[in-house]
Amino acid sequence: MACSHPVPTSAGKQRADQIAAGLPRRAWQRLSAGAGSKGPRLYDWAWTTIAADPEHGGRSWLLIRRNIRTGELAFYRCWATRPVPLRELVRVAGRRWTVEESFQSGKGLAGLDQHQVRRWTSWRRWTLLAILAHAFLAVLAAIAHDHDPQPHGLIPLTRNEIHHLLNTLVLRPVVDLRERLRWSTWRRRHQYRARISHYQRRAELET
Repeated sequence: MACSHPVPTSAGKQRADQIAAGLPRRAWQRLSAGAGSKGPRLYDWAWTTIAADPEHGGRSWLLIRRNIRTGELAFYRCWATRPVPLRELVRVAGRRWTVEESFQSGKGLAGLDQHQVRRWTSWRRWTLLAILAHAFLAVLAAIAHDHDPQPHGLIPLTRNEIHHLLNTLVLRPVVDLRERLRWSTWRRRHQYRARISHYQRRAELET
């Protein structure tokens, strides 16, 4: 929600950014919002109880995320039927990236946004086929991960890599199959080394 969003408190409504500015330093905790392509998505988090909706009951919180490097703030208004720990709210907030990544992946791998239709029926058919194609890639990646979750010196097969292999080996068959497979292995090994280097550099900066 916006930083200017009015949040109900015991002292009346206040802007979300005003509440964040009044929090003490000890209120902030560094937690991961989930695994990203470059390692854990670490942010500083704080939360404070806000006035609950009497109609729905339960517990309400203002959850605040602060970027470690830039200090940029993001705000979430949370509600639950029972008390929950901060780590659980952070985990749920981090699921937003999964949804956004799925949309971006669907656009890039399955052409989710490449329809040129105007009618509802045509759009629905195109979207359904794109989602099915993306789900097919996700299932193949999950099967490959279950079969060999930690290939030596390589990253696991991803949806992007499977998409590339299908285009190369099925849609545009080539004569030199071994060369194409070696190229795929080289790319995965390069990504594995890049990931390890990034993790080490990030750990050095955070210590």
